[in-house]
Amino acid sequence: MLSQQRPPETTAPSHDQVYRQMRTRIMHGELAPGTALTLRGLGKEFGVSMTPAREAIRRLAAEGALTLSSSGRVTTPELTNERIEELAALRALLEPELSSRALPRAHIALIDRLQAINATIAEAIAKQDASAYIRTNLEFHRTLYLRAQAPAMLAMTETVWLQLGPTMCALYGRLRRTEPPHNHRLIIAALRAGDEPSLRLAVRTDVTQGLKLLVG
Repeated sequence: MLSQQRPPETTAPSHDQVYRQMRTRIMHGELAPGTALTLRGLGKEFGVSMTPAREAIRRLAAEGALTLSSSGRVTTPELTNERIEELAALRALLEPELSSRALPRAHIALIDRLQAINATIAEAIAKQDASAYIRTNLEFHRTLYLRAQAPAMLAMTETVWLQLGPTMCALYGRLRRTEPPHNHRLIIAALRAGDEPSLRLAVRTDVTQGLKLLVG
């Protein structure tokens, strides 16, 4: 009888771990615009050599999550008004379309899940926790958009979120929210009613309204 050998355990390459953790941190607004990063600092923080840190930075820069200067300085992006308007326009195009595609699959369990996430958003606002607010706000949108079953469109949307992450951190301080976004309630109501025009309008308003404050 042949003995069964267990397959060797595999772990993600160290550069992939650094990339994924930094990507999440940037998307969730945990780093302010213009925050400087160094290979040495990343290597020390994640316990890796310079090579994995360099590869992670290269991938993040390719996605627009980090800016590389001609001198080699690495920072989170400080977006111009024109760039913010461009990214807001992309959100206004992509996200209503994702919500529209998700609508036929918006079962009761999904709507209940969105309401629960909205309650979590309220808790983050009460604690004045900017990162938690941004994280749960994106979770609200991602949970809906996953039902669209449009992975390429969702990937493009997440790249926009990634580029806006540090800016969203700055925006949170300006909004000074005291309650969950009003448009989230409109999104949930439109899903319940199966009202596509209202859903598209609520999503478009929600994803662009706040960003307008930064370029006003």
